[in-house]
Amino acid sequence: SENAGLVKFDFLGLKTLTVIKKTVNSLKENNININLKDLSLDDPKTFELLCSGETMGVFQLESAGMREVLKQMKPNKFEDIIALVALFRPGPMQNISKYNNCKHGIEKPDYLHPKIEHILKETYGVIIYQEQVMQIAQSLSGFSAGKADILRKAMGKKKSAEMERQKKDFIEGAVKNGITKDQAVYIFQLVEKFAQYGFNKSHAAAYALIAYQTAYLKTHYPFYFVAASMNLDLANTDKLNEFYEELKRLKINVVLPSINESFADFVVRDNKVYYALAAIKAVGYESVNQIISDRKNNGIFKSLEDFILRIDSKLINKLQMEGLIKSGAFDCLETNRKFLFDVVPEIIKISKNYKEANLLQDSLFGNDKNSKLPSLENFVNKKDFWNQNEKMKNEFESIGFFISEHPLLNYEKVLKTYNVKRFSDISDNDLNREFVLSGTLMVIQEKKTAKGQPFAIIKLSDLSRMYELFIFSEILLANRDKMVPGNSFLINIVKEKMANGTTRLTTRKLTEINSIKEAKINNAEIIINNLESINELKKILKDGGDTKVLIRMKSKDKNYAFNLKTSKLIDASIVSVLNSSGFECKIH
Repeated sequence: SENAGLVKFDFLGLKTLTVIKKTVNSLKENNININLKDLSLDDPKTFELLCSGETMGVFQLESAGMREVLKQMKPNKFEDIIALVALFRPGPMQNISKYNNCKHGIEKPDYLHPKIEHILKETYGVIIYQEQVMQIAQSLSGFSAGKADILRKAMGKKKSAEMERQKKDFIEGAVKNGITKDQAVYIFQLVEKFAQYGFNKSHAAAYALIAYQTAYLKTHYPFYFVAASMNLDLANTDKLNEFYEELKRLKINVVLPSINESFADFVVRDNKVYYALAAIKAVGYESVNQIISDRKNNGIFKSLEDFILRIDSKLINKLQMEGLIKSGAFDCLETNRKFLFDVVPEIIKISKNYKEANLLQDSLFGNDKNSKLPSLENFVNKKDFWNQNEKMKNEFESIGFFISEHPLLNYEKVLKTYNVKRFSDISDNDLNREFVLSGTLMVIQEKKTAKGQPFAIIKLSDLSRMYELFIFSEILLANRDKMVPGNSFLINIVKEKMANGTTRLTTRKLTEINSIKEAKINNAEIIINNLESINELKKILKDGGDTKVLIRMKSKDKNYAFNLKTSKLIDASIVSVLNSSGFECKIH
């Protein structure tokens, strides 16, 4: 098209722009007016958020890898965001550590030549943008803007014949400009290497601006920003789960699904986010919207009968009713979810038949002898309830994740016994140490390496937050049949430092938590503070068991470790006693 003299335009549709618009509109409805065009690009709190790496929902900056890089880079100016957007791609990614090291004074920037220092100063000597390639050619070799653009295209598309012509002109122009031939060749080779991955700065700047705007909105108006983000992913339960975990991390109160309080969308009221009914599986947006409209016009639903009287049976079907019941949306009218769930077919039938006959009256649950409606208890025994596990399972099926209670709460004794760490408590002190995490599997994404080996990226939720782990082939193949969303695990982890300065959590072992709930303890490590505490330890530990015990003690300048000759009787209750008696007991 360009060869024909036409101008080429690429138009990109971004969902994020809608998120921004919805956030701004929601703020406006609550008498908060902001103009993003006048936004300051040096807001300290926004950069504080970026440096923390807590960028869930922030455009271009929310992946696990990007969050780690943000923590390493610690951006403090808008140009850092532009650079990061351009660098975080295969190829130029290898230059991120150099950019960071030069930024923080660990390395000295290499500007190649004083004549181009002003071009590379902004990026600490790293050639990142295509525009820099063109500017270098203009400053060093006297290229015109048009000729510099031809060089950019030749380098980017690796046109060898054109490259040779451009190289000759570049070197000759540089020599005329007082630069030695050897230096000109060296600079050209470096520019050529970087240019292959060069990114258009204007494109990166546009993306960086949207990234900054979303980071600003999340920093200053988290309720509205997260609610708007969730409204654009009503059908994506994996994404909703991540946002829900983010709301928990931000200590934002979420009102659970309720037919009398929730709306079709996620809505912010009184510093609370009301869970969207339209986000419940199998419940359509239009149906819910009409239910909410009726509630708005005629008041809250006082009973299940009131709901059926007011809502047309054609509007809500069996599947939709079941989804709402399993999510807990009808708890405000009837707390026995099993009873409601089992009686749904009768509710639908009664609603349809009696509306057609115009006979609906009195209470569905009442014992009024004059009522023309049969009591629902005639069809289903109201004394039966879902147990806690059944309740959570059904809630998980309707919402896609756990919202009212967490499965790991059922394993608190196991978590304590195995000295399980919460993900939010991982610190720099855990570097190169093995520890145990717990997690309920939410999402598993299987992929293959270039050699065809399978691996997986999994998302888990513990009692503190959602987190992501990389599972290598060996562990994946050994546990694939158990790795079903909703199952809970103990995970042996080592936090390692990579060559580029970032850290990685390496999974060593994955154990389904149900399999160890009542398992015997084979090996225990007990840490004591001094020799005097041995006598207290003797009183707690009893012979006759199968647990091998290793005792550790740290003195002023030495660490001592010794194995007990005889095995001891140690179970979950003994571990609890040890930990509450001033000892530290670790299970292996």
